[in-house]
Amino acid sequence: MKTEFDFPKVELHCHLDGSFRPETLFELAEQNHVELPWSDPVSYMKWVRIHANSGSVNEYLKMFDDPIRVMQKPEALERLTFELIEDLREDHVCYAEIRFAPQLHTAEGMTQRDAIEAVLCGRKKALEKYSDISIGILACMMCVGPETANWDKNMETVKIAPDYLGKGLVGIDLAGAEGFVPLKNFAPLFEEASRLGVPFTCHAGDSQGPDTVRDAMDFGAVRIGHGHHVYNSPALARKAIEKGITIEVCPTSNIQCLTQPSYEQHPAKNLLMMGLPVTINTDNRTLAGVTLESEYQHCLKEMGFTEKDLVLMNLNAINAAFCSEAEKEPVRKALEQALTQY
Repeated sequence: MKTEFDFPKVELHCHLDGSFRPETLFELAEQNHVELPWSDPVSYMKWVRIHANSGSVNEYLKMFDDPIRVMQKPEALERLTFELIEDLREDHVCYAEIRFAPQLHTAEGMTQRDAIEAVLCGRKKALEKYSDISIGILACMMCVGPETANWDKNMETVKIAPDYLGKGLVGIDLAGAEGFVPLKNFAPLFEEASRLGVPFTCHAGDSQGPDTVRDAMDFGAVRIGHGHHVYNSPALARKAIEKGITIEVCPTSNIQCLTQPSYEQHPAKNLLMMGLPVTINTDNRTLAGVTLESEYQHCLKEMGFTEKDLVLMNLNAINAAFCSEAEKEPVRKALEQALTQY
């Protein structure tokens, strides 16, 4: 893929189960005797393009159901992780954090540990082949609502995470539909993560308002997945700036789910101008139909950003990444050098 941008790219918010090669999905479905509702990848992607513009986060999330049915074997997770890293590299990404929920891959006998180890195996094989990209893995807890905080499975994710820190896993997340369960109900899980020394981000302030960002900040999140509705509370935005909270903005996903009405009206540029560390991400490369390159074009053409802003937001991303300082430093230096060109 040709790039118009010659600075290092960093992506913090990319879901494995929303970022796969459609052809591989169908190959794996056939191998594992999983019947999909579509005859081939082309018809599947036509369906995805229609349903991606659902105007609802909860409807959007239904698109994950069939891919996850295919991702129930270690070999599937390993291959899909390997291929996603290849695709990130093709998008000229030098560091990315790939997130997935181990608990969603236990329907056919895998444990959460098995799922994590399969993804880490795919990561290891990719990094052995490609030396010009670094990858961290985030294990997601899930909000599956409406009555429960999904306590046992989520606590298991938290408890096993420390065993894989330093081995490719860099932190945890809470994903799923916002609003089914009050975010503050998950606070004890994040408190346990803090006690165990596990870094974490948290989906908040996307389909729900700024109060969810406040909740996530209260239990110690230093990064917020999406988080753009913090703009609706100037006082909270100032508090987030004071705390150095980084938000992981996913423009096209926000438009598709109508959590923002348009690229032009998205508050990300205003938040950056206020001093909040904003980053740009794809969320779900396949389901959203995007790359970082295409998201950057929206940033430049519709969202009011400059190319210097893009460099700055990549610097924000590497500074907020959960990887080691040794991995951060060369990327940071290259981006700081790129900033001097503007």
